[in-house]
Amino acid sequence: MYHRIRDLREDHDLLQKDVAAYLQCTQVCYSNYETGKRDIPTEALIQLAHYYGTSTDYILGLTDEMAPYPARS
Repeated sequence: MYHRIRDLREDHDLLQKDVAAYLQCTQVCYSNYETGKRDIPTEALIQLAHYYGTSTDYILGLTDEMAPYPARS
């Protein structure tokens, strides 16, 4: 999971401080998410999925499909 959030960030040409600002945490806190030193809170995981337009399952490594699930009606 940790390499996926790093890869997503790098694919979008973002710095850790950019994503940290979006999540309203420090760059050090976000860096700890990417290195696995700190677990990602559920709310931050959901925010990251929305930010990158993917699913939480993709970030968690449960699927290799980057596309988010279709919205339920």
